Amino acid sequence: MARKVTLFTAQWGDMPLDTLCSKAKAFGYDGLELSCTENHLDIEKLNQAYCDGVKAKLAEYGLELYAISNHTVGQCVCDRIDGRHKSILPARLWGDGDPDGVRQRATEEMIRTGEAAKMLGVNTVIGFTGSPIWHLLYSFPPANPGDIAAGFKEVADRFKPILDAYQANGLRFALEVHPTEIAFDISSTQTMLEALDYHPAFGFNYDPSHLGYQGVDYVAFLDAFAERIFHVHMKDVWWSDVPTRAGVFGGHLPFGHRDRFWDFRSMGHGKINFEEIIRALNRINYQGPLSVEWEDNGMDREHGAAESLRFVKNIDFKPSTIAFDAAFEK
Repeated sequence: MARKVTLFTAQWGDMPLDTLCSKAKAFGYDGLELSCTENHLDIEKLNQAYCDGVKAKLAEYGLELYAISNHTVGQCVCDRIDGRHKSILPARLWGDGDPDGVRQRATEEMIRTGEAAKMLGVNTVIGFTGSPIWHLLYSFPPANPGDIAAGFKEVADRFKPILDAYQANGLRFALEVHPTEIAFDISSTQTMLEALDYHPAFGFNYDPSHLGYQGVDYVAFLDAFAERIFHVHMKDVWWSDVPTRAGVFGGHLPFGHRDRFWDFRSMGHGKINFEEIIRALNRINYQGPLSVEWEDNGMDREHGAAESLRFVKNIDFKPSTIAFDAAFEK
């Protein structure tokens, strides 16, 4: 095994940190990727003593920490805010629901999340940006190119204060490239980098499960943005080989529905070619953790977490330090 394997805690948010630490250790994980939830890393309680307590809890179980995540709050920095966002935010951030107020409070919370990372001794915060132009994805009525450009500029303007704060504290923000974000494939990712003038604190949390079913070359993504792969999620996805009743857009069906064209699956049960990903990670010299984000509506999560760990440890390998045919050279 070449890299440490961690467990992303968002899908375990109902479980107290002590309980989750015990389970992760029993499964065999090297560490956790802490999600900013009430049970795991509560930003409302932020101070050095609280963060020291979180670190001590992980250390009690011999678990390491390389990154923290705050996806739902990041989503609200640049989204067109509506009633859906109330369900993903703490009441103190939702407030009266006024969109400008929600976005401002979300921005402040993301900056505080960076402060939490620094107090915890890690330098990477993972999350979303949201997007003010996701509703323009399917260009009918035809989208005005100027509106698309304005959307990228809006995200850059809203996120730069967060990135500047991170850079000042030696931190990095890793966007999880994902549908509903400003960057959701290789082309939109490149456009976002340009809109941000290649801000040094902005990079990516690589998750192939959000690219594969779209038809995006998820291995080429690693080569295209090699220097900005700050973190890696290991998550699988399945998609059908034949037409289905609901296509790639999902038909408004819930995850797990048998009529879907694609669905997230536990590691090794989908169609992502993880060997090619490992070879690409070796090629770009990524030395960070491989974080299992377990999602599969058809499988018990504890079975899935344990099985996924075995899968990742089996598939990860170090690059060769010699050419295999070097012994034949004279």
